[in-house]
Amino acid sequence: MSGAGTPDFFYREAQRLGYVARSAFKLLQIQKQHKLITPGSSVLDLGCAPGAWLQVACQSLGPLKNGGTVVGIDLKVCSSPALCISEQKVKVPPLYCDARVHAVCADVMKLPKNQVRALSPRHKGFSVVLSDMCPLVSGITTRDAALSAELGMQALDLAVGRAAATHLDEDIKTDRLLNDSVRAADDNGILQPGGHLVIKLLESEDNKEFSRICKPLFRKASWLRPKATRSSSREIYLICQGLRS
Repeated sequence: MSGAGTPDFFYREAQRLGYVARSAFKLLQIQKQHKLITPGSSVLDLGCAPGAWLQVACQSLGPLKNGGTVVGIDLKVCSSPALCISEQKVKVPPLYCDARVHAVCADVMKLPKNQVRALSPRHKGFSVVLSDMCPLVSGITTRDAALSAELGMQALDLAVGRAAATHLDEDIKTDRLLNDSVRAADDNGILQPGGHLVIKLLESEDNKEFSRICKPLFRKASWLRPKATRSSSREIYLICQGLRS
């Protein structure tokens, strides 16, 4: 068993194969089991730093001639806490990534949906949305789980918009989705009909709420704890396939 930061099999394999982080193997397993990203897909990666999922997403698109696009968003690389969008502030790993991969610096918690949609091909939205966002953990289980759920709910709102709100309890609607007039004004999510959504969460009772919301919205919703997840971690992924139109 390996603790956080301790080199293990997946860490060593990432080093050997040129992935910038061991988390690449989490998306590789998700891809192997669910095949969310296909040639021509338009992929949005929320919380993309340091770029391992960008690498796997681009690989999954196949050769450059197959087309497709991968856009990563992350706040960690911003030099200023103010909202910024700049392709110069995020480093895209050179290995496995090609001209189809772009990364921007932005705070997804404040970014209007129409601004995210504008990053997609022809401004039509994305066919796959991946959220590997994680809060700065405090070690306080309930607090960390609540912060993780907030990030997850933000990713869900960004992906499906008003459709998520219709399945929320009234108090959660007020606290999590409809308290921001800018975001609430944009009812449509940025995930295309038939598209797929992956959200990382920390195991908690809040996860039942995510299942309750997502199951009516998607053709299939399931949970996965990838093999590359450290034994000390409470991370789990909600994989939603086939957004209903």
